[in-house]
Amino acid sequence: MQTSPLTISIVTPSYNQVTFLHETIDSVLSQRDPHLEYVIIDGGSTDGSVDVIKQYAGLLTYWISEPDRGHYDAVNKGFSHTTGDIMAWINSDDKYTPSAFSVVRDVFTQFPEIQWLTTIQPLGWDATGQATSINFSGGFNRTSFLKGGNLPTKDSFQRRFIQQESTFWRRALWEQAGGRLDTTLHLAADFELWARFYQHSDLYGVLAPLGGFRSHGNQRSVLHANQYLSEAEMVLRRHGGGPCPWPEALLRGVVWKLCRHLSLKPMPPWVRKIAQGSGLSFPSHVVVRNGTEWRIISGFVV
Repeated sequence: MQTSPLTISIVTPSYNQVTFLHETIDSVLSQRDPHLEYVIIDGGSTDGSVDVIKQYAGLLTYWISEPDRGHYDAVNKGFSHTTGDIMAWINSDDKYTPSAFSVVRDVFTQFPEIQWLTTIQPLGWDATGQATSINFSGGFNRTSFLKGGNLPTKDSFQRRFIQQESTFWRRALWEQAGGRLDTTLHLAADFELWARFYQHSDLYGVLAPLGGFRSHGNQRSVLHANQYLSEAEMVLRRHGGGPCPWPEALLRGVVWKLCRHLSLKPMPPWVRKIAQGSGLSFPSHVVVRNGTEWRIISGFVV
């Protein structure tokens, strides 16, 4: 087991987000984590964002404000200034939950087999920063991912995205998967990174909420949602997958809606064997808190 505390490296890319930037920074620094690297890469903002960043400069590992080649170039640049064991990025309008880093460090420390981790209960924040929604995504599985299980288009079987704001990974996995985000993609480079991670390791879920996406109507991923979905589908096909044909998607959608409340419940081995043998469900692994200990339970996704 890990003896010295794992260092967590967080990057925030930002451009003209002064309205929300303070809350984002505070969601990172208010965790008062002594083993944190925090980097902010600003793309040359003109709205007062730099003044906000300067207020926290003494608590940052590195920051800069200069023109860059886009959102994902800024994330790559930020990670190049980090050395931590665990990595993640949080955009300048989103937020972490107060206990996120302690949960993440506990899980990665206790379970060295876990290479990347995300919540199965993603939060949503409104424009004022209030938590207004929490959803149950279920666990995760590579085969389900390649079938479009985490690409909720109108023709999919309506499971949810892997929430970028709540996803953390080991630096070793990042380096194994190429050590960069694909900057040829304008919107879905996070989805493409997940596809590369899946080539090397299973994704584990955790029951605890870790972060959330803020809805304020001016995000690129909202304004250009169709482009995001188009890029993500291209990524699936590049990795040998793609959304299910509609009859299969319809069947999987019905099964999930009827059975998702059972997806983390203990099941007789023969039931699990039949369900997985039919190809309608796939195994997943979720970390839960049992009193004073974390443990991994088995579940299913469709």
